[in-house]
This record gives sequence, structure tokens and C-alpha cells, in this order.
Amino acid sequence: MSGTRVSVVLGAGSFGTPESGARLNDPAIVQRFIDLCVVHGQCGIDASRIYGNGTSEKLLGTLDLRDFMRIDTKNFPSNPGDHAPDGLKQALQESREALGPHNIRVFYLHAPDKAVPFEQTLAAVDELHKSGYFEEWGVCNFSVSEMQEILVICKEHGYIQPTVFQGAYNLIDRAFETAIIPLLRQHRIRLAAHSPLAGGYLTGKMLPRSQQSSPSEILSHFDPSWGPSSYYTKRYLPMAPALAELQAFVAERGLTLREVAYRWLQYHSAMAPEDHGLVVGASSLEQLESTILDCKKGPLPDTVVRACNETWEKVKEFSKDSWEP
Repeated sequence: MSGTRVSVVLGAGSFGTPESGARLNDPAIVQRFIDLCVVHGQCGIDASRIYGNGTSEKLLGTLDLRDFMRIDTKNFPSNPGDHAPDGLKQALQESREALGPHNIRVFYLHAPDKAVPFEQTLAAVDELHKSGYFEEWGVCNFSVSEMQEILVICKEHGYIQPTVFQGAYNLIDRAFETAIIPLLRQHRIRLAAHSPLAGGYLTGKMLPRSQQSSPSEILSHFDPSWGPSSYYTKRYLPMAPALAELQAFVAERGLTLREVAYRWLQYHSAMAPEDHGLVVGASSLEQLESTILDCKKGPLPDTVVRACNETWEKVKEFSKDSWEP
């Protein structure tokens, strides 16, 4: 089957080995996720050293990528200093060992390490690239000012420049359009959009059933027991009234928020076909196939696009250009 206008990249955040406690820990089932992506013409997997409690890469290393899928992975600075040269090299060696026969397409710095000067980190990234550890590199969850600083340092020292920028981008989180996308286009850096459903908020499952009621369901990204949940709660929960209006509007036209969110990103956002892709998660094969099929349904009606733009105007005060809460 043909692919989508903007590539769909399979997020591996819920993958892991059986002992890890990861939601998807059966290699046979995860292999079916891989095969489904291949059938639909999608070729990317988005992993990280920390996913699956450190075992997502290990699980992926046991799977058959059908000579088609490619793996991107990330290094999150869980401890200050993790992005120092020795720490980066060790993390990449561990990733390569875990991934087994699979090469790393894009290596990301998963978030800024405030304890290490960018000059040191970028020198190490450049050296590791020259040593063949990965094909390209990118940054994830960095601010505009941090991205600008990185580009200046790379130019001044002749280091390899990042070719991919990954960050949260969806129809209620569009600060990137003016804050960072022009910078990416200027430097020919591809965009990878994570959180296309705003951590699940754009499924509508957490929206109150009425003005007086509480959220109908608490999603994992908004669970206080999960460390980064404050990012999602502070950013998205204040948007509930405007989003509830949009949900009712699209429902009257036979659409779901989920479908609208994916089709908006594919056909009406600032994303271009040459961008790196939409990073999507799924808890089942049915959910993954539904996502890909939604991405293939074509542009939304003009009335729905206008409603999405009006919703953004109502909520944009809550959207920032960086990952930090």
C-alpha cells in the first residue's frame, strides 16, 4: 500500500522485554507492529535508551525489520553530565549492542543536559558520527534559543549539523510554527513531530462530559505518578473548554477529534512531505492501523480547518516553544 503524505514513525515508548514491565513486551506481537508498518509503506521506528525501562532497544534488536524499517534512538540525560563525551559514547555503545544487527539512522539528544556545555557535547557527537555510530543526528525537546546556539557552535567548529528536530506539535500546540519551523527551514533541518495527540488529550477521553463534571478518564501522560506528567497537565488541561467545543463541532460532522488531529497534521499543518515524520504510539495493532488509515484520508473540510484554527487562537496562550514545564 502507498505511504502517507508525511511519514508515520512508530514510537517504541511502550516496547520492552517481558521483565521490564513495558506494556508491549511480546516479541511476536511487536513484530506484527513492524510488519503492519511495512505493509502501509512506513519505514521509521523511534526508540530511546530509556524506553521500556531501558529494554526497548533490546527488544527491537531481536526483530526482523524486513530490510525496510529503520531505527532512530535517543539518549536522555537522566543524570547531570550524561551528555559529557564519555557518557555519550557509553550510551551509544549500549544502544548499538542492544540493537544488535540494526544500525542507528538518527541519534537524538533526547533533552538538553544543563550540566554540560554544548561545545563539549557537540564535539563528542561530531567525533561519534565520524566513527560511524549513526548516520544522522538530531535534537529532541530543545528550545529555539538552544537550537540557535547549537547551530552557531556547529558552524564555528565545523561540526556536523543536526538534520532532524523532534518536538511536540499538534493542532492545539502550534508555537513551533512561528518559533522554530522557520529556523529549521532555513537550515534544511527536518521536523519530527511527537505528541500528535497531545499525550492522548486529543482523543477527547479526558474532556468533561459537561461543564460541571470531572474528566471522564485519566490518561497515562497525565497521571501524577509519571514524572513528566506536569508538562502535559500544565500545558493542555487549561485548553479543555475550547477543545470540548471543537469535539462537539466535529462530532456533528461525523468525525472524531483523533481523526481530525491526524488529518490536520498531514494536510493542514506546517509539516512538509520531506519532514522526518509524525511519531505515533499505539497500544494495539488495531489502533496503529486506524492511525495510519486516518493519515491517508485526505484533507479535512474547510469548515473543520477553520474550527481548528479558531481553537488554536483560543488556546495558544498555553503553548510554549520548548518541552520544559
